[in-house]
Amino acid sequence: MNKIHETIKAQLVDAMRAHDEVKLTTLRGLIALFSNELIAKKSADNFIDDASALALIKRSVNQHKDSIEQFEKGGRKDLVKNEKAELAILEAFLPAMMSKADIEKIVKAKIKAEGIPDAKKAGQFVGALMKELKGKADGADVKAVVDEMMK
Repeated sequence: MNKIHETIKAQLVDAMRAHDEVKLTTLRGLIALFSNELIAKKSADNFIDDASALALIKRSVNQHKDSIEQFEKGGRKDLVKNEKAELAILEAFLPAMMSKADIEKIVKAKIKAEGIPDAKKAGQFVGALMKELKGKADGADVKAVVDEMMK
């Protein structure tokens, strides 16, 4: 399935027609990432598969979040505003993530089944949870819930 890549290419045309510079720049960046991935894989396809597209979008989201944090520390509010606008566009392509309350229910169930892990094995516990929740929950949220429950 190549629906994400096709959707982004279609939205690029819409952004051009609407003269939406932020969306246009963001979508062009994604298409460039996708093209680079196709070249790296030496693929003859014109479109990247959805799993790879989601992975690249998540990576881009993380980069934008990091940039926002760095710009805020540096007092560059003008750059923060632009990064947040691009981040909102990127996050629209990602599936909805679980809330902390939903993650907490799963963590409680896993603790009930396996017992409370000691502090040394908390990382392994989070890793096991992330495998179970891959693509459904943000890793930082899972870690925060586990840390809170370990107190």
